[in-house]
Amino acid sequence: CDIWYKGPLSQSLTGTVYFNLSTMPEEDLEELKAAIEGGNLSEMVSKVQESLEQLKNMKLNLAITGESGCGKSSFINAMLGLNDDENEDAAKVDVTETTMEPTPYPHPEHPNVTMWDLPGIGTPSFQPDSYLQQVNFACYDFFIIIASERFKSTHADLAQEIQRMGKKFYFVRSKVDADLQNEKRKKSFSEGRTLQKIRDDCVVRLQGAGVSSPQVFLVSRWDFDKYDSPRLQETLVDELDSLKRHIFLLSLPSISGPILIRKKKALQDQVWKHALLSCLISPLPIPGLSFVCDVSLLMGCMACYRKSFGLDNDSLVNLSQMAGKPIADLKAVIKSRQEEEISKMFTVHLLGEAEYHYRRLTECFRYIPFLFGTHETTTVSFSITYATLQRFLNDVAEDAQRVLTKALEYCPSKEIRCQRLPSTGEKAASQT
Repeated sequence: CDIWYKGPLSQSLTGTVYFNLSTMPEEDLEELKAAIEGGNLSEMVSKVQESLEQLKNMKLNLAITGESGCGKSSFINAMLGLNDDENEDAAKVDVTETTMEPTPYPHPEHPNVTMWDLPGIGTPSFQPDSYLQQVNFACYDFFIIIASERFKSTHADLAQEIQRMGKKFYFVRSKVDADLQNEKRKKSFSEGRTLQKIRDDCVVRLQGAGVSSPQVFLVSRWDFDKYDSPRLQETLVDELDSLKRHIFLLSLPSISGPILIRKKKALQDQVWKHALLSCLISPLPIPGLSFVCDVSLLMGCMACYRKSFGLDNDSLVNLSQMAGKPIADLKAVIKSRQEEEISKMFTVHLLGEAEYHYRRLTECFRYIPFLFGTHETTTVSFSITYATLQRFLNDVAEDAQRVLTKALEYCPSKEIRCQRLPSTGEKAASQT
């Protein structure tokens, strides 16, 4: 499994086939080797199944609160990748307070992740402790406190009560696009200085109200790829535990180069688990191929990859509405198979190409140690399914970057800069 192949495939399905485990987390690789050497492979398979089941059943609840009219509903829709007006699953946006009790908004593609729109704060009768009891404080993983103008003592009191009860909170200053638009009238206008002035004012006011080291993020509903929104999303990801981090990361809208990179890494870490189950749990012979695997499992993984990168039809429709670009333009830059084209025949074709290159590689070596001891069929099955999933994941990650670039490319009415994923060998996203 230390050998690998990278090169062109057939003209109709150009791409890369990998036969190495360099993307597999080192601790997982060591554990797999130990299980094989100790004859405990069945135990390892059970642990992998349990791990994937945990991810499948993990729940994440995000509480969004703030004063009436601060933009809570719009923020929720932006996080869910939904248009305020054109999607029936979107949170209701109104100029008056519409939320009288906690309202759940499950992610349309990842229903285990739920955004909760909490009742507005700031009324004369508002009390932080009773408010938190009213909204079922214990069920949320963290809180986002939003203000559209100045943060007040109300926001600080709530944050301190949340902290006292042992949970995390983040301050979001919304509608900064409106502030920038107003400041543009001045001859000395500088976007960077204006944003820093807003940020400093928020921090000073919160500190004056008793909040130590407040984290403040500036966002705009209509330019959700800009300002502090990407940094907010990465901060939330970093401060969750590993399982919740995984499901939250995959649920985030694919409108940031760094988020796309992290999504790909999160999915890469799971590829070996699906490959292992495919060749050891209910594997079936494939006509015309010399190994066995569960083709249906692989098809499910491929569909999941597309959905996680926002390449399914519903996600593309939502992105089209938000970006103001025809959906045909977004689909035109996608090179991998569409969701409805991930058929058994297509999957078997990918496996066949991977097997061809695997056989050519192994013929170049006088001795290839089998990962699974003397079981050549298992080694071949694992290597080929791993390479097939890795290749498809690479393809859809590249498609996601092309769709992002097309959606956020410059247009006269909206100046936006987009980030791209690094090409092979680059370590970080660069600005274009």
